[in-house]
Amino acid sequence: MINKSLFLTYLYLLIYILLSSGVILYNKWVLSPKYFNFPFPITLTMIHMGFSGAVAFLLVRVLKVVAPVKMTFEIYATCVIPISAFFASSLWFGNTAYLHISVAFIQMLKALMPVATLIMAVLCGTDKLRWDVFLNMLLVSVGVVISSYGEIHFNVVGTLYQCTGIFAEALRLVLTQVLLQKKGLTLNPITSLYYIAPCSFAFLFVPWYFLEKTGMEVSQIQFNFWIFFSNAVCALALNFSIFLVIGRTGAVTIRVAGVLKDWILIALSTVIFPESAITGLNIIGYAIALCGVVMYNYIKVKDVKASQRPPDSIPERMTKDWRMEKKSSNLFAPDDNIDDDTSSGAGKDNSISGMNVDEEMPLMASSRLSHIGRSQLSSRDA
Repeated sequence: MINKSLFLTYLYLLIYILLSSGVILYNKWVLSPKYFNFPFPITLTMIHMGFSGAVAFLLVRVLKVVAPVKMTFEIYATCVIPISAFFASSLWFGNTAYLHISVAFIQMLKALMPVATLIMAVLCGTDKLRWDVFLNMLLVSVGVVISSYGEIHFNVVGTLYQCTGIFAEALRLVLTQVLLQKKGLTLNPITSLYYIAPCSFAFLFVPWYFLEKTGMEVSQIQFNFWIFFSNAVCALALNFSIFLVIGRTGAVTIRVAGVLKDWILIALSTVIFPESAITGLNIIGYAIALCGVVMYNYIKVKDVKASQRPPDSIPERMTKDWRMEKKSSNLFAPDDNIDDDTSSGAGKDNSISGMNVDEEMPLMASSRLSHIGRSQLSSRDA
């Protein structure tokens, strides 16, 4: 008998791979002059953002499926706005690349994402350059160069658009880690779209007004409601499928699924779009880059596992430290803010309960935290 949980996990992975591949191929079909011929990538991206923002507003404010986070103006201005700007830029440049280069070559260029993310992380000070990671990134870069050299329909403009979109997405990922996590915010796909999609729509409006508005007014393209509605629904469903996959799998599974999706996309794109033929040099270069990506993923997953602690390790260590301090001459004394009417016995109870508070609210500063609890929090946050 098939395990139900395992079956659901593989089902969600399959849905994610199908939706991700489908959205990319659908966008290419809509934007390509040879097919649907809607050469306005900013407009298409704005449709996605507007639709996603409207659905998120419906789910959060009307149906109340999820509750909004405590968003202040300072957090919105310093976190949401810059993240939305780079998110909009990555989508804009990525969709524009479909006008110039093939889906297969775009997927090969996306192998540069770990390189771009590492560069941005090092520049922002969230990561340090290591020799093992550097050699993997060098291998990825060499593979992408070989793959680009073997591209039959190589286009400089399309390549620059795609690479710019990759670096914009990498900077968005780093900013999300630096800004949101330091503020203690946790956004699921619905709340992320609720806050980020409208802001991204506003950012896209400026380049749309100067670059595409005039072209749309003079063009003879008819707006097909069902084409754009179904395209926006697929993009929204992809966001939710990512949430389901992350909730049921680990980092290794997600990265393996991403590699599998890229190979499927490359194969499907050559069938659906015959003009995007790939060469043997393309495959060799991408295989070299993929080796670097797999090795990089292995290093990152190993680092994550090494940094993880057992769930009960912190309270156990805190209890042990408290007992050691109790035995020493430098006895633990509660904070001054703790009620004065506590006896010595009550003080012991408060110190233990303080350790429980430390574990349950690591992002909330409390005057009732013990000295031991604070030291554990600072070491864990470092």
